Formats: sequence, structure tokens, C-alpha cells
Amino acid sequence: MERKVKVGVIGVGALGRHHARLYALNNNADVMGVYDANPAVANSVSKEFDIPVFDKVENLADTCDALSVAVPSNLHHQVTIPLLEAGKHLLIEKPIATTIEDAKEMVSLAEKNRLVLGVGHVERFNPVMVYLESRADKARFINVERFAPYPPERPGLHPRGTEVSVVLDLMIHDLDLLLHLVDSKVAQINANGLPALSATEDIVNARILFENGCVANVNASRIAPAASRKIQVFYTDSYLALDYAKRTGILYSKDKEAMRVNRERVPVEDHNALEKELENFIDCVQAAKATGTPPPTKVSGEKGLAALELAIEIENTIRAHNEKFKIHFE
Repeated sequence: MERKVKVGVIGVGALGRHHARLYALNNNADVMGVYDANPAVANSVSKEFDIPVFDKVENLADTCDALSVAVPSNLHHQVTIPLLEAGKHLLIEKPIATTIEDAKEMVSLAEKNRLVLGVGHVERFNPVMVYLESRADKARFINVERFAPYPPERPGLHPRGTEVSVVLDLMIHDLDLLLHLVDSKVAQINANGLPALSATEDIVNARILFENGCVANVNASRIAPAASRKIQVFYTDSYLALDYAKRTGILYSKDKEAMRVNRERVPVEDHNALEKELENFIDCVQAAKATGTPPPTKVSGEKGLAALELAIEIENTIRAHNEKFKIHFE
């Protein structure tokens, strides 16, 4: 067995805390420590999982082969560039960055230094994805919804995720999935959205036409009364309804002879998606250390960049629409 990967976590808030927890359960990882800009948060995670706390990112990085970066999105570039320059393999929470220029620099530096660079689009590891991927090439129309209540206030900070629009906060999960499943270039985008409680868009609808003729209707909201993560995929003879949160699915298909619709539950082998994502990252780091050649993670830096480029294009489309019709917000 390969030597354990020495790993750390930068940012142990709502999501980073689970990175620390699951790394501690991974037989191929040795958790060297955690860092958070809020010492109280770091100390809480340290006590809960018996993991050392570091007072500086640089000191933690010096002990590690690889790190998870789970800081606010607008800090991704600032935090990761020094780590990549120092030769550290990284798993960055989505989105990879908040600008295309920053993301390209990160991807380029990782490639130059032969480092694993993964992006935390955890939905790719959702148990329902195995079945969805098996039928992806037949999709003709896709309808997606990703809704969440507005995040709670944080003293001195933006509510979690609201440093960016809902496109970069939530919808980007589904944009990555669409690019992966449809595997065709985007031909046209129509989109609209508006801010309600944040400085940027809190609710967005995007209609994406792909060059192969597939159409996707994507809805995202972070001001919904309840959380929901669902996708419907329509084919010429059937359609698939999947619930990411419940990890369940139903396939509806035509029975031409009986003139009825058959309803079949999708087989799903349940697992923890984040746990699988971290396992994939650790496996890739082990391979890179053994061979000197970093294999791509399931969601590589390049794929994270592609999802970001589509997200930015949607944002630009929304803002051009609002400007054209003189829709202004306080």
C-alpha cells in the first residue's frame, strides 16, 4: 500500500468541517491539521475530531502533501496560488474561482508543477449519477432545480455563499453536471435573474441550447422556503426523475403494446458523496506521488474552469438583459 497522504484542511466552517471529519476516517490519509480564519471555529473542530490547529496557512502547508481549500469563493485564488507554488496538491471547493482569469492561472500553475488539482463539485459523486451517466447520451431535454433557504447571518461576514451570485453558489453544480452529461458545446443561452436579499442574483433561470440539440432548463434559488435538488431527463421514449437529496429515482417509459406508462425505481447503491470525492482526491495524490504524473480527479481543474466559464456567461447574459430593459435594483 502507498504511504499515507499527509493532508490538511483550510477553512473548517460548514463544509470544511466535514472534509476534516472524513479525512480522519480515510485509511490512506493522515490529517496533519486544520486552519480557519476564525480561531474559535478551528478549535471547535480540533476538539471534536482530535486534529491539531495551525495559526497560519503556511505552517499547516509545510506539514502536508495535499490540502482541501474550503474558504469563501472570492478567496480561492488568493489562498491557492501560494500553495500551488509550494508544490501542494489541492482540492478546492466549488467554484474553482470567481473569475476566469484567476481560474486559468490556477489550472496552469497546477499543470506546470505537475500537481493534482480537483474541484469540489460533489454532486458528481452522488449515488444517482451512476445510473444517470449510463443514459446520458440519449438526453433530449433536461430540467433542473436547485433550491435552498437563504443562509443565516454571520457576524462580520456575508451569509455563507452570498459573496457570489446564486449562479456561482448553487447553479454551478448543475452546470458542471450538464457539461459532463451532454458532452456538447453550448450554442445559445437565455437567462434572467435578480437579487432579493444579496448584492448579486439570488434567483436565476437559464435555458441552455447545446450544439447537439439537447436543451436544458436550469433553475436555482437561495431564497426558497425549502431545500430541493432534483433533475428530470427526457428521452424520446422515456424520462428519468431523480432526487439528488433523497438519492432516489424513477424511470418512466412507454409500454406501446399496453398503451400505458411503466414506472420503474432506479437502482441506487447509496454512499456518502463527499466521502467518495475525498477518496478520489487522495487516490489521485497517491498516484501522483508514486509516478510523478498527476492523474485527473473526477472533476479536474480544467472541468471546474469549464463550469465557471459557463456560469460567468450566464451571469453576463442576465446582466445584459436587465440593462437592456432598464431593470435596476436597490
